[in-house]
Amino acid sequence: MSKSEDLVWKALSDPTRRAILDQLAEQPQLTGDLCAHFGRKRYGGLGRTTVMKHLDVLERAQLVIQRREGRHRWNHLNPVPIQRVCDRWVSRLVRGLARSANRLKDLVEEQTGDD
Repeated sequence: MSKSEDLVWKALSDPTRRAILDQLAEQPQLTGDLCAHFGRKRYGGLGRTTVMKHLDVLERAQLVIQRREGRHRWNHLNPVPIQRVCDRWVSRLVRGLARSANRLKDLVEEQTGDD
């Protein structure tokens, strides 16, 4: 596994970081808006520093692209690293499961005499 894949897996392993990505999947957001959102009691009242640390991890994994606009920092979801992980790991597993399901279907049809 490459270092970049390790960073993606590490970033995705935390539920708060996944929640941040869910927010960004809806639309790009300012860092201050994310801090306000995750500062709510519902999310355990995370402080700005904690949210910023999570954003740093997501940025290092290239899951978030930050663009500065004056004093504001816009955060955008970058789905490419997730797609790469999916292509490498999940797709391979799904193909194997699909083959197994087809073999099972063929076996059941053989035993029941269905064509």
